[in-house]
Amino acid sequence: MSSTTTPIATSGIALKRQGLIDYQVAWDSQKRIHEGVANGTRPNTLILLEHPSVYTAGRRTEDHERPMDGTPVINVDRGGKITWHGPGQLVGYPIIKLRNRNEVVGFVREIETALIAVCQELGIDAERYCERSGVWLRDEKGDRKIAAIGIRVAKGVTMHGFALNVNPDLASFGAIVPCGFTDSGVTSISQELGRTVSIDEVAPLVEKYMYEALSRVAE
Repeated sequence: MSSTTTPIATSGIALKRQGLIDYQVAWDSQKRIHEGVANGTRPNTLILLEHPSVYTAGRRTEDHERPMDGTPVINVDRGGKITWHGPGQLVGYPIIKLRNRNEVVGFVREIETALIAVCQELGIDAERYCERSGVWLRDEKGDRKIAAIGIRVAKGVTMHGFALNVNPDLASFGAIVPCGFTDSGVTSISQELGRTVSIDEVAPLVEKYMYEALSRVAE
């Protein structure tokens, strides 16, 4: 993805498309945009990008869930536990001033709804798992997660977001207990469809459905 910023006039949401961006660089950018959205000097913004391989640990991560081989982990201020980001995974950071700042669960459900719609349009029967955030496949092959969600809300504005596995190296999840779940697996769009799917193929669908979802909760 090339780096562009596109205003969406009908909703006031800016769509910022980027390529492969270092996690810390992206996090610093999120903080700046978050501050602007909170004080009214920037529009609500959705950032879409990829990261070089990195592990990030949310506030609830326990020591035994981290890599045992000394691989570096970035501790972040989002909810949730540890996960992996890397090439082939489409990461989205919706920085949105919520219409109702107390509806954090509702915001997460809207993100799930959008990602489920993306998967279904591609022919994947994804669903919500009520006891666990994110997007899942649940069938005779077992429970497996195709998209993770971890957010933070400060001053009524969201940050951090979601990670949709398009065509990443799933072996990277093997060094951790992803999202703290020991009884389920991790999958990707490419693995489920049995063909190589690119970020460029999936990104327009994510933009479409995420825009619809964010428009329902944004101030």
